[in-house]
Amino acid sequence: MTDTNAGANGEDMTAPGLRVLAQYTRDLSFENPRAPDSLRVTGEAPQIEIGVELNARGRGDGLFEVEMKLQVDAKRGGEPAFNVELVYGGLFQLEGIPESELEPVLMIEAPRFLFPFARRIIGDLTIDGGFPPFLMEPIDFAGIYQARQQQAGGAGVVVGQA
Repeated sequence: MTDTNAGANGEDMTAPGLRVLAQYTRDLSFENPRAPDSLRVTGEAPQIEIGVELNARGRGDGLFEVEMKLQVDAKRGGEPAFNVELVYGGLFQLEGIPESELEPVLMIEAPRFLFPFARRIIGDLTIDGGFPPFLMEPIDFAGIYQARQQQAGGAGVVVGQA
């Protein structure tokens, strides 16, 4: 429970808070196009490419949806070994967060809550596909946010209402 107090000027002094109300897999795909040949150990380490996309949107009920799309492409000897695509999301309740801090909280802090669960799904999926577990390194969501800000010319990323 969050306490709400009025400050000296009557402003809301609610303690800032972020609650994860739900987590979900929206889309999940695993491809092993060269099985069973791709499962043979050749001694050559696969080349891995990782893609990360983040999206957030406000809802009419005051909650926020944050989705993280993770794509992992593994190639060995120029041939595809496996491909994983996961869209993992969460439903968040934010309280006492100033409008100016809303975007960074949704694009940095919310994905930090979601990432360990998405990482586990990808690791388990690669095992189920016949490969050793692929354990993604931690992602610098603040760095991704800052790069996105620079690409937008400092205008920020709009977090819209649905």
